[in-house]
Amino acid sequence: MANRFDTKTRILDAAERLFAERGFSETSLRLITSKAEVNLASVNYHFGSKKELIRAVLARYLDVFMPAASQAINTQRKLEQQATLEQIFSSLVGPLLKLNQLCPDGTRTFLQLLGRGYIESQGHLRWFITSHYGEHLQTFVRAVTESVPEIPAADIFWRLHFTLGTVVFTMASADALMEIAAADFAEQNDIAAVIRKVIPYISAGVAVSGK
Repeated sequence: MANRFDTKTRILDAAERLFAERGFSETSLRLITSKAEVNLASVNYHFGSKKELIRAVLARYLDVFMPAASQAINTQRKLEQQATLEQIFSSLVGPLLKLNQLCPDGTRTFLQLLGRGYIESQGHLRWFITSHYGEHLQTFVRAVTESVPEIPAADIFWRLHFTLGTVVFTMASADALMEIAAADFAEQNDIAAVIRKVIPYISAGVAVSGK
């Protein structure tokens, strides 16, 4: 049983690294099996298909992040009758950083994987996330909508996707950005600091009037 578990974990770990680096479409099962040092039959046995493997990689993070994010948002809303967008987004920092406990650089890896799912039009992933974590998603969307009730639902949809794109790009280039900030402005930042820097920007972007 332990050997089976180790094989499954090796496959997940290898797939996660390759998906984050290369993307889902550009990562073949053969490349994953080579990296994990297992045969193709092992992937089929544990996951059945590449789509199921992709979902399993994301689920390791989503199972931790989504409930924690939902709880953090609800706690913030209890503290503030009408929480601001900045407060709502800030409440997600703790759950995001908690992902570093799953693996080194877990926060950035998760956001890169999430971004890949949208950039590469992985429709099955959107179905998976909404069907398995829909309640938690609705908690977030409801909090945002109540914070800026004057913004139409369609605009909220677009602006939240623009927000995701901003965060994913920032995380993907975080090392370079931190090096530039250190060299040009004598700033010392880590991932937590970078996330907190982007929050005022995305908050303003979601709330800005379209007129």
